[in-house]
Amino acid sequence: MSSSLFWGDRAVVLFPGWPGARGLGSYLLSLLFVLALAALAEALHAVSAHVAHRWRRRGAVVPALLLTAVHAARMGAAYLLMLAVMSYNGGVLLAAVAGHALGFLLTRSWARRAEEMEAGHGAGAGAGGGRDRVPPSDDAAKA
Repeated sequence: MSSSLFWGDRAVVLFPGWPGARGLGSYLLSLLFVLALAALAEALHAVSAHVAHRWRRRGAVVPALLLTAVHAARMGAAYLLMLAVMSYNGGVLLAAVAGHALGFLLTRSWARRAEEMEAGHGAGAGAGGGRDRVPPSDDAAKA
């Protein structure tokens, strides 16, 4: 194992012999795995934030257990990513950063749409849609 960043397809990522000297195809597959794991870590972060926001006023046990499970999965993914990056392979590092960026992009746009949909349900005719307007009085119509 190298103690400085190196470039090449003969890296050991997470498990002994994987991908190792199995060739470029196995190396690219390991990079894809690291990218997906980083995107999953970002998605779990967004899910955690969404669940916490949605259930913040309720004192139920189920949301707390769900948040705990999501947090544990997120931390597991983060530690696996840390171990993968500790292979000191430049491609693995770039795949992890790209996966986090991709996950951030996808989950933040999802979270924004979810917030807009929630806000859209409250901004119709039933919740203030037209209540703020003052109808013209008869005196104003005569003038």
